[in-house]
Amino acid sequence: MTFIHLAHRTMSIRANLRKVAVLALAFAAALPAYAREQVTLQLKHLHQFQFAGYYAALEKGYYHDAGLDVRILEGKDGNEPERSVISGKAQFGVGSSSLLLARLAGKPVVVLGTIFQHSPNVLLVARGEGVRDLRSIVGKRVMIGSLTDELTQADELVAYLTKEGIAMSSLVRVEHSFNPGDLVRGEVEAFSAYVTNEPFFLERAGFAYDLYSPRAAGIDFYGDNLFTSENEIALHPERVRAFREASMKGWAYAMNNPEELADLIRAKYTRRHTREHLLYEARQMMPLVQPVLVELGYTNPDRWRHIANIYAELGMLPRNANFDGFLYRAGRPLHQTWLFRVALAAGVLLLGATAIHFSLLARERKRVRETIRKGERRFRTMFEEAPMGIALVDSATGEFKDINARYAQITGRSFEEVMRAGWADFVHPDDAPALRALTAGGAYGLKTTARLVRPDGSVVWIDMSLAAIETESQVHPHHLCMIEDVTEKKKSEALIWQQANFDTLTQLPNRRMFHDRVEFEIAKSRRDGLRIAILFIDLDHFKEINDTLGHHQGDLLLVEASERIRACVRATDTVARLGGDEFTVILSGLDETARSDVIAQKILDAMQAPFALGQEQAFVSASIGITLFPDDADDVDSLLKHADQAMYAAKGAGRNRFSYFTPALQVAALNRMRLTNDLRGAIKGQQLRVYFQPIVHLGTGRIHKAEALVRWQHPQRGLVSPLEFIPLAESSGLIVEIGEWVFKESARWARQWRGEHHPEFQVSVNQSPLEFQREGQGYEHWFAHLRDIGLEGSAMVVEITEGLLLDASSGVTDKLLQLRDAGVQVALDDFGTGYSSLSYLNKFDIDYLKIDRSFIRNLAPQSSDMALSEAIIVMAHKLGLRVVAEGVETAEQCALLLRAGCDYGQGYLFSPPLPAEDFDAMLRSPLVLLDGARR
Repeated sequence: MTFIHLAHRTMSIRANLRKVAVLALAFAAALPAYAREQVTLQLKHLHQFQFAGYYAALEKGYYHDAGLDVRILEGKDGNEPERSVISGKAQFGVGSSSLLLARLAGKPVVVLGTIFQHSPNVLLVARGEGVRDLRSIVGKRVMIGSLTDELTQADELVAYLTKEGIAMSSLVRVEHSFNPGDLVRGEVEAFSAYVTNEPFFLERAGFAYDLYSPRAAGIDFYGDNLFTSENEIALHPERVRAFREASMKGWAYAMNNPEELADLIRAKYTRRHTREHLLYEARQMMPLVQPVLVELGYTNPDRWRHIANIYAELGMLPRNANFDGFLYRAGRPLHQTWLFRVALAAGVLLLGATAIHFSLLARERKRVRETIRKGERRFRTMFEEAPMGIALVDSATGEFKDINARYAQITGRSFEEVMRAGWADFVHPDDAPALRALTAGGAYGLKTTARLVRPDGSVVWIDMSLAAIETESQVHPHHLCMIEDVTEKKKSEALIWQQANFDTLTQLPNRRMFHDRVEFEIAKSRRDGLRIAILFIDLDHFKEINDTLGHHQGDLLLVEASERIRACVRATDTVARLGGDEFTVILSGLDETARSDVIAQKILDAMQAPFALGQEQAFVSASIGITLFPDDADDVDSLLKHADQAMYAAKGAGRNRFSYFTPALQVAALNRMRLTNDLRGAIKGQQLRVYFQPIVHLGTGRIHKAEALVRWQHPQRGLVSPLEFIPLAESSGLIVEIGEWVFKESARWARQWRGEHHPEFQVSVNQSPLEFQREGQGYEHWFAHLRDIGLEGSAMVVEITEGLLLDASSGVTDKLLQLRDAGVQVALDDFGTGYSSLSYLNKFDIDYLKIDRSFIRNLAPQSSDMALSEAIIVMAHKLGLRVVAEGVETAEQCALLLRAGCDYGQGYLFSPPLPAEDFDAMLRSPLVLLDGARR
């Protein structure tokens, strides 16, 4: 096509030479050298890569070398260049194909060259459910061009819709905002846009859309055109020529150096667009500008006749309208007075011109040949060095006519291997039929993503653009195929999607994917009239396994548990991990509830087998809550909440079982929530009380110790049991604040009783594992408080459970060392009921063992409980520990413990827990023990 254009140009030059050669010779000596002339280029939009060639011409000095000082102005609307050029405010402008309408309306505009061989105008339609086509926008809200300026904003798309049988009156048109967010938010159904611009934002937002191009209906307008006025050509022909040539050089540089131009635009023109956006725009412009196939600036009169015919079909122009003079021809000025003078001078000097005609013609032929040679060289350079794969393909046969090195590299084959094959031979079998159908239907202008298969079997993802090109003969149509390797991008997108929707440890769907699948199953069940069961599974005693064997072994257990659960359900059911040791199962398509019972029991049975964790074995069970759709709830959040409540009911009933959701569970959960809310105000409302229970020295009967126990006096409920509110305090985190208050109250009374009753009086305070295991929280604030009130650390004893010693972290050890260094003693509460280990007792600084009340309750001579208690007492004394027996309620129990050598006793035999004031009064009264009984 480049060669045809140059040949036409040569013929035109020959004709003009016969007319004006003598005139050119006569005035050549009188032509002054141009100084740098100031001219203005008016753009039609704000600065962006769409105008990169003009920025390149300015910044690379092409305008300067042409003797021009160029100012580039942004545009506010598409008609501003036309107004500015006609009024003389600007000498040059950038306009669309609607320039033809302006010309035939009597405006003296002249197209100097076409930059976009194809228009970027497209229609974007939000993609909905089911099969969609362009007619789906009928009756919908759309943004297609400006309502106040139909001429330049909507003509091409109006022609397209008209040809597709869609009348503009059938659409609800609203004023265009040019903000793609309006399409994403659903404020409109369709949106006219540039294929080089708005799709970038929609793809970044993950918004699904369909793209419709007027070219699919045979409406192929030019895009951006450089233009001027007849007056500018008549008065300054050399300036026009110089500006055009410098601009085209700028465009050649810009299309070969997109990254450099993107940086230039952001540095000197605008930072409204990201670099990624500008490079996206550059890539999309390649098939529209076609710099490797068409000489930049080339404009075809036949294409303009095609555009005129489209306008005539819309009633905008008369049939066969004459637009002579609309297209610029260098060396053929348009001003009539000037033509008259040239003709007169030519007549006078005709004889002289004849003498030198042949000499000039030979020189021109040589120049044309050199121009063709340079054009071919530039074409090959751009074609071979392009950063994307480019191939010229025969549309009818699929044969490659030419490819560049990058195309062969992407396919993983040599140049010869590619040229021997057909266009679709490398395409993945799943993608080939669709691509063949598209090309067979002439759907050029297509941009899609496809896969190529390399010789080693590996798959390469490519972004592919197909563009129809003009050839000397339309018998064999061709298309240009441009490809870009996006395999790494696809891998990154797949990884991001996997990480966003699946658990990295078990590879099960995560909470997000679980919600999506439940919503899908709900919609399907509403249609089919079937039930869904949601199973909420929590592993019992998993925390103990994690703390004892470590997180790595805990992870192995979770993976094995996930595989066992999956083995219990159908392939169509969903197993998800919500986090920690919580799993869920979606059982869909149920016509009765019995199947959920069977599945739940299978899961419970599967969990009974031991878990092999390297050299260790672990045993866990599961608690399962079940809720049904639509019986229990009709939305995802409610179903999950109800399943969670049912799971807690199963856990509270003894674990290793399943429980269905019932309304009573909802009531209980509501009561827990309300009680938790009330508990938040209990401290400030002075509703908490500290009770003290004496710890009696069994040998002397004296009381030098007491255990502090918190009680809650609720204003409406009365005295709330610690068994009821302590778990709520732990789950809500309020236990920390409560623990701080209990400690300070206990310390205050300990100081008083040390001063008034006994100088070595001690008060024990219980500490929840949640308090003890807080990371980054030591006991410095406790010690500071003791110093502030003048109390020694030995006045306080901290009671912890055996399970804390199993935590091998340095945090537990450090805190125990802190207590020892401050003189605070440590008691091991409920000893004998947890994971006891003598090595832990020897490793840590423990002062007291408290025998659990379960051993004391059935204490009798020769009983196993008596034997165990005696063993604990002997062991403790051997390790240098003192022993406190809890739950002493009878004189016989007291006597047995005394004979076994137990140091201290605590229980209702001596006193129930008493308010601080009552305990203080008891200390002041005489106390005598007779065989362990108080009187």
